[in-house]
Amino acid sequence: MATDRASRSVGAAAAGAGFGPDGRTGRAGWAITAGLRVTGAGLLIAAAAIHLDLYLTGYRPIPVIGGLFLLQVIVGFLAGAVVLVTGSRLAAAVGAVFALATLGGYLLSVWIGLFGFKEVRTTAGIVAGVIEVAAFAALAMLAARPRPSGRPSGRPSRWRVLPGPVSAWLDKGAPGTAAAVGGVSVVALVLLGVAVSGPGGPPSPAPSAGTALKSTTINGTTVLTNGKGFILYSFAPDTAGRSVCNGACAQYWPPVTGAATAGPGVTGKLGTITRSDGSKQATYDGHPLYTYIADTAPGQANGNNLNLNGGIWHEVTVAS
Repeated sequence: MATDRASRSVGAAAAGAGFGPDGRTGRAGWAITAGLRVTGAGLLIAAAAIHLDLYLTGYRPIPVIGGLFLLQVIVGFLAGAVVLVTGSRLAAAVGAVFALATLGGYLLSVWIGLFGFKEVRTTAGIVAGVIEVAAFAALAMLAARPRPSGRPSGRPSRWRVLPGPVSAWLDKGAPGTAAAVGGVSVVALVLLGVAVSGPGGPPSPAPSAGTALKSTTINGTTVLTNGKGFILYSFAPDTAGRSVCNGACAQYWPPVTGAATAGPGVTGKLGTITRSDGSKQATYDGHPLYTYIADTAPGQANGNNLNLNGGIWHEVTVAS
């Protein structure tokens, strides 16, 4: 009897300290769950915010890719909000899969391209990739958290919709989950590192030195193109002797490098300027020339009149 009373006293003290009947620390367990919930949701929302910025500053006009970017932004914000507000393990599992799928799309776009578009490697894109790996890890761990230690033993498992063995495995704390999530996260980070270690973006369709520029007519307007038929653009903030499109801007709007010669129909004055990195950029009537990564085929003018990267972009017209 004395032993039973002592055992009950120890059990009551443990319960008051937050320990469950199986020895788990109840309060610590709730704290870990809350931390994973806030962290996972916050990372999803952060990644969505980065993608929103990328969408607004470069990807919006790209056929198919722009729409997918917007969908990705919407789903990211919604999934993060649902996880944060409800703490649902199902929502966490969906968020983890979504984060990993988003990263997979980025890697495929970098390596082989999607829908005719090959990804530009930018700092923002790389940071978003790292955040997506972290979001996957946090949300996957949240989805596999054991049920609270204080749950009455007769109460059905929250995983009752799953097959019995799976439900039982999850209620026991999903043994091996941490190792599996850690392994997937490491592999994802390695693949991301390999993907971003190559050249920074697809080859520019800009002409090489000495290549003749051409003119073509689009929607009744005669415009300047490079030797491959890609429309050339000017950037309103530029001056006659200076380009202000550098860094990430120049990845979305590749400069036409080197000198160029006038082909048939090109009547303006050609020249060059020296860019901030020391390279030469072709000019037409004093305007530094650029192509646009969203133009994936000759004759497209997806960049015309866009307000991106700090200014308005115009297709370069040729006087008839």
